[in-house]
Amino acid sequence: MKQKTYLVTGGSAGIGLATTRALLEQGDRVIITGRSAEKLAEVAQSLFGDLHWVVADNGKLSDIQALGDMLQRESWQLDGAVLNAGVYQPNIIGESSEEAFDHTFDINVKGTFFTIQALLPVLSRGASLVVISSLVVEKAFAHSSFYMASKSALEGLMAGMSLDLADRGIRINSVQPGVTATEIQGKSGMDDTQIAELHQWMASTPLGRILMPEDIVPSIRFLLSDGSLGMRHAKLLIDAGMNL
Repeated sequence: MKQKTYLVTGGSAGIGLATTRALLEQGDRVIITGRSAEKLAEVAQSLFGDLHWVVADNGKLSDIQALGDMLQRESWQLDGAVLNAGVYQPNIIGESSEEAFDHTFDINVKGTFFTIQALLPVLSRGASLVVISSLVVEKAFAHSSFYMASKSALEGLMAGMSLDLADRGIRINSVQPGVTATEIQGKSGMDDTQIAELHQWMASTPLGRILMPEDIVPSIRFLLSDGSLGMRHAKLLIDAGMNL
C-alpha cells in the first residue's frame, strides 16, 4: 500500500490525537499542529511512525500562513488533511462578550478556512479534506449559541469550497461528533463533578456511554480514503443515538 501524507490540525489531543495514532499505525506520514511545542514534542515521543509536528495556533493567521509557507518551501505534498483544531466555550445570552464571540469564530471558522487556503499549493489533485464539525449543527444545546453558530458557519463554507475546488478533484466532507470525552470539557470550565455527570447523562443514550475519540476515527479514515471519492459536503453524524 502506498504511503500517504496527511496533516492533522489540533493533533496533540482528543480526536486529533486518536486520528494521528490511527494514521501512523496504517503506515502513513502525518504532520500535526498545535499551540504548545512542549505538548507536541511529548506526543511525538509517545508515538511510533513517520510523524512531524509544527507549532501553529488555529486562531492566528500569521501562524497559519507560516505553516503553509513552510510546507511549500520543504516541498510537501498532502493527500489530505483533517481540520480538527477548534474551541468550545459556553456563553450565556445577556452576559456574552464580543471578545468571546471573536475567539470562537477566529478559531473554528476563520482559522479553518484560512488553513485550507494556505494548504492549497501543497494539496495533491484529488486530496480529501475532513472537517471536524459537531452534532450541534443538528441539535441545540443551552449556553452554546456561539459554538453552534460557528460550526453551522463552517458547514456553509464547506459547501461553497466544495464547488470552488471541484476542478482539482478536492473533496471536503465533515464528521459531526456527538458528546465525546476529550480535554475540551475541562478547557471549557467543567470540573470533575460536572464531567462525571456528563458521562452519567450519556449513559442514557442508545450507545449507553459517552463517545470516545476512537469512536470517531473510523469515519475520518473512511472520508480520507478512496472509498469517499464520490462524496462532497457529506456529513457523517456520530452521536451515540442522541438525535433519535
